Amino acid sequence: MMRSVAAVLLFLIGGVAAYAHEVRPAYLELREDRPGEFHVLWKTPMRGDLRLALAPEFSGRTANLTPIASRQTGEAAVQTWRLRAIEPLRGQSIRVLGLNGTMTDALVRIEFADGATWMRRLTPQEPAAVVPAAASGWSVAGEYLKLGVEHILLGIDHLLFVLALLLIVAGWKRLVATITAFTLAHSLTLAAAVLGFVSAPQRPIEAVIALSIVFVAWEIVRMKNAPSPFAAERRGEGTSLTARAPWIVALAFGLLHGFGFAGALAEIGLPQTHIPLALLFFNAGVEVGQLLFIGAVLSVIALWRQFRIGLPRWTALAPAYAIGSVAMFWVIQRIAAF
Repeated sequence: MMRSVAAVLLFLIGGVAAYAHEVRPAYLELREDRPGEFHVLWKTPMRGDLRLALAPEFSGRTANLTPIASRQTGEAAVQTWRLRAIEPLRGQSIRVLGLNGTMTDALVRIEFADGATWMRRLTPQEPAAVVPAAASGWSVAGEYLKLGVEHILLGIDHLLFVLALLLIVAGWKRLVATITAFTLAHSLTLAAAVLGFVSAPQRPIEAVIALSIVFVAWEIVRMKNAPSPFAAERRGEGTSLTARAPWIVALAFGLLHGFGFAGALAEIGLPQTHIPLALLFFNAGVEVGQLLFIGAVLSVIALWRQFRIGLPRWTALAPAYAIGSVAMFWVIQRIAAF
């Protein structure tokens, strides 16, 4: 039975590994520091030495007050300038030219002088949006809920960690306890980091998150190689903490993953007039996406069990080695980026 389950998970891991790179959206930020005048930050992803041919366009009349300054940082090209909205931005349509010919999204964020903030994710299917007269609490909640779901479902490293936990945990009660511990832990550090109570350098955190996946993958191998906890005890090895209390491991590493979520939310930014609401619904979106992923994996496993296909014994360890290999690649890649 375990070998058939492992085959399904190995198939899922293959898909995950194929999309192991992170898809970064374009980012347009306008901050109003004087009435009608905005500081503009426009960041577009790079493919090697080439910048995606994207450009923001406003439906109303605008004028640049300064020349456009360009620089390259990491995997993105960054342009900054100052802009005057001859016609008020509220009520205008903002379009990202060229977006409909790509596979990326564009995040638009406008911060007005009165403290109001508007944000929208533009997609190749919907490359334009109208800036509303005022951002309501409901619109902020809906947007950040969607962003939370999208972030976890595109955050392959977080999903791999959850997948590894599913491989370790046996029984519904232990599974609920483990996922709850992971949820509480990353929710705690997400809120604490976003609100400024704690801080951590993002690049080392991302490397340690990848290392946490390697650790859990190794624990899967150890558990599969031991026929049972009782057999391990007879050999004098004892059982690991991960096998006896997986919720403790989930709690500890969940604190690290919360810093990763906080880094993503810091890039997006929070509306100054709705900070608690945006934080709450972003975290709720992360949990919804996580539950959707867990439900999908368990549904596929249950479906696969109906086929009762016999597979070689070694396939029971294949998912753990696949998870560990992908995660170790990330460890090396992220340390090299320091």
